[in-house]
Amino acid sequence: MAEEDIYTKDGTADFCNKPAIKKKTGTWKACPYILGNECCERLAYYGINTNLVNYLKFQLNQRNVVAVNNVTNWSGTCYVTPLVGAFLADAYLGRYWTIAAFSIIYVFGMTILTLSASVHGLKPSCSDNNNVCHPTQLQTSVFFVGLYMIALGTGGIKPCVSSFGADQFDDSDETEKKSKSSFFNWFYFSINIGALVAASVLVWIQTNVGWGWGFGIPAVAMAVAVVSFFSGTRLYRNQKPGGSPITRICQVVVASFRKLRVQVPNDKSLLYETADDEESVVKGSQKLDHTNQLSSFFDKAAVETQTDKIKEIVNPWKLCSVTQVEELKSIIRLLPILATGIIFSAVYSQMGTLFVLQANTMDLHVTSTFQIPSASLSLFDTLSVILWVPLYDRLVVPLAGKLTGHKSGFTQLQRIGVGLAISVLAMASAASLELFRLKMVRDHHYYELKHVPMSVFWQIPQYFIIGCAEVFTFVGQLEFFYEQAPDAMRSLCSALSLTTAALGNYLSSVLVKVVSELTSGGWIPENLNYGRLDCFFWVLGLLSLINLGIYVMVARWYTYKKPVVV
Repeated sequence: MAEEDIYTKDGTADFCNKPAIKKKTGTWKACPYILGNECCERLAYYGINTNLVNYLKFQLNQRNVVAVNNVTNWSGTCYVTPLVGAFLADAYLGRYWTIAAFSIIYVFGMTILTLSASVHGLKPSCSDNNNVCHPTQLQTSVFFVGLYMIALGTGGIKPCVSSFGADQFDDSDETEKKSKSSFFNWFYFSINIGALVAASVLVWIQTNVGWGWGFGIPAVAMAVAVVSFFSGTRLYRNQKPGGSPITRICQVVVASFRKLRVQVPNDKSLLYETADDEESVVKGSQKLDHTNQLSSFFDKAAVETQTDKIKEIVNPWKLCSVTQVEELKSIIRLLPILATGIIFSAVYSQMGTLFVLQANTMDLHVTSTFQIPSASLSLFDTLSVILWVPLYDRLVVPLAGKLTGHKSGFTQLQRIGVGLAISVLAMASAASLELFRLKMVRDHHYYELKHVPMSVFWQIPQYFIIGCAEVFTFVGQLEFFYEQAPDAMRSLCSALSLTTAALGNYLSSVLVKVVSELTSGGWIPENLNYGRLDCFFWVLGLLSLINLGIYVMVARWYTYKKPVVV
């Protein structure tokens, strides 16, 4: 074997910052530690998120609308903070050290949250007679400090872990490149194993044993996640940080404005590009070929003027390479695709809020003596994902491939679109169930009945359909934003994709607030038997349908990035 074949060709380094040896690092032998970290981290996250609305309602004594909005606002923040982690990973720390640092913040947040639910003086005191809690301002504040430390910790990790896992596969090696697509499927599979334990075991413990144990176990899981991650250090391949991606973007914009009156040549080969023997920002990364979209303005940044030619050192604020210009174009092309994920995230957020409140009004009995916690129904979403991931990988891909001729069955954009279509059915299912439940309430005058005699397991279809939509949309997004991101901006693009979840959660908060104001609380009252929760679900379904139409138009417009073939 030639000496150059010993090492990876994508510029990755080992833990000693030396070129990564292919046989000793990366691929599936490094992935178990990354997948184990993600599984435990997601168990910790969903251990908090899944039942949070009930904690706020019953332990912190918050009204339905306030509790729902606090959950979605916190969830939204969890998906905004990835911008911080992504910036640090791409610009300075690299993905490995960013994951390590924010994991420690995460553990501290989990510890504070556990103390707030278990230590006398920090734990809200509740009346034994009617089980109503009366938290002090200090107790509420400590709880939210821990909660938002978790938001910062998980935000630093989220944009890095999937990209870090994908970094273990060298794109220049065809065998490893094929494995990368499967990695994203199994990455999402590991997420849902953690979510499954959270929705079943942890929610039961929180409901029946106590919140101190219910939060303490996720805290331990997060500590295990940190140990799992560090255990694989010697096997990891690490991409070196390539400098601030924000700076590179700004340089193109500034250079374009400076050359506003410069004419872009018809022959695009005349545009400036670094020499073939010069390294890109990320060592081993691919240069990008010119595309015609958005070229009339941004290509000006790559036009060499006489002033540029007499300078020995290129000023990046005046002259940018074609690759740098194409990086910015790639980001801009991704934004409409990102925007169409917002409604889907708003639909997804209902599982942790209004679906739980809907379940609280139904019969929770599994047997005459055992009740399932209302938040545990989300385990059917998780089971759906666990079922669909291997089915998609082993069955859907080969069958779809025969029809489409595409090696992955569907293109990444087609996969996302199928998930968006399925999400419309999820909202229709939830709305239909609530319509039927309310009819039972009216027909039998169950208005003051706490639990309508209707099995909570009628919720299974809406959870199962959302799980199916996830496998198509969320996994498709993971792969799409990794593949279409410029090499120097992969963490940033992963973070941008996560902002759709943030905006979806914030949109849900706004919709709940607006609906509550316009209907004077009539759609989502404290007693849902007097409400019209079905109307809210129909609104989300209609928005999802409109969003699907917009997505189809945006996807048709999209141009995939074009790496330069050497």
